[in-house]
Amino acid sequence: MAEPRPGLALRFQRRFLAARPLRSLPWPELEQSLRTAPDSALLADILHKTILHPLCVKYPPSAKYRRCFLTELIKKHESTAAEPLDELYDALADVLKEGESTHCYKNYLLPTGDCVSLSESTALISGGTTGLVTWEAALHLAQWALENPRVFRDRTILELGSGIGFTGIAICKTCQPRTFIFSDCHPRVLRQLGENIRLNGFIPEPDGTWSIQTEFQGQEVEGENCQNPKVIVAELAWGSVTEKQLLGLRADIVIAADVVYDPEIILAFIGMLQKLSTSRADTKAPEVFIAFTIRNPATYQLFQAELDKVGIRWQMIPAYSSCNFLYDVQPDVTILQLFI
Repeated sequence: MAEPRPGLALRFQRRFLAARPLRSLPWPELEQSLRTAPDSALLADILHKTILHPLCVKYPPSAKYRRCFLTELIKKHESTAAEPLDELYDALADVLKEGESTHCYKNYLLPTGDCVSLSESTALISGGTTGLVTWEAALHLAQWALENPRVFRDRTILELGSGIGFTGIAICKTCQPRTFIFSDCHPRVLRQLGENIRLNGFIPEPDGTWSIQTEFQGQEVEGENCQNPKVIVAELAWGSVTEKQLLGLRADIVIAADVVYDPEIILAFIGMLQKLSTSRADTKAPEVFIAFTIRNPATYQLFQAELDKVGIRWQMIPAYSSCNFLYDVQPDVTILQLFI
């Protein structure tokens, strides 16, 4: 039997747990039932249908919620002077021993009716990286891609700094690329990226994370059919990869989201673009599209200045005023097409 999708678990939690405050439970009726229920059978049944339910064990609500829920059950149980129920205290002890979950599941509904399901960190910075969460620029780049599928159809796409994979997975599900190469350099991000790709029904090429240094040299990375694109997860360090290694990727399109938020990263990213340009000297250079949130105007101006300095032309593509995947205030996101 297949494991339940995280989306099902989240709906279960919202319906049976998070959407029902503790005070909404019928405590008076529960207490009366407990007084007449032999061996606290009713309470044990409630416990197994909520906190100990298989879906909640696999995708638990917050430790704080479970702690409050179990504490209230214990209070009501003790008020009946019934025999102690070991399961209640065991469950509470387990919750008290653990901290808040460091990961959560998020579902992003696509216009097609499909969705992208991701395991994400609950912290903006985790494990020494910001790559374990989905940032707004990735959402806007995916929105633009979904509105312009012809750019990606039957093409080989290289994504730089894929993070946990939202943009690439959305493109694979809706834009029919021939091959999609996800890439990053952080080991923990690469592991989470591979898990999210599988979670959404795609099977990365064998042998786990591909090594740019060895696997790609002299190889064509072409998918057999655009309905089921070839998916590759590649470890790619911008500073050490060579033009010859990049040539093996044979990318038609290069995309990136939120990879120019720091001056040092800007220089490394532009160096990567220069390598991509020289690696395709005998053929047409790839088309490049990047999206980023303007947090510091000075950083944005530096990026434009550095592009001009090395002769990389650029043009702005207006980001959509509204994004299907954002429900809060829209950030100041810019999408650029670069000509390398």
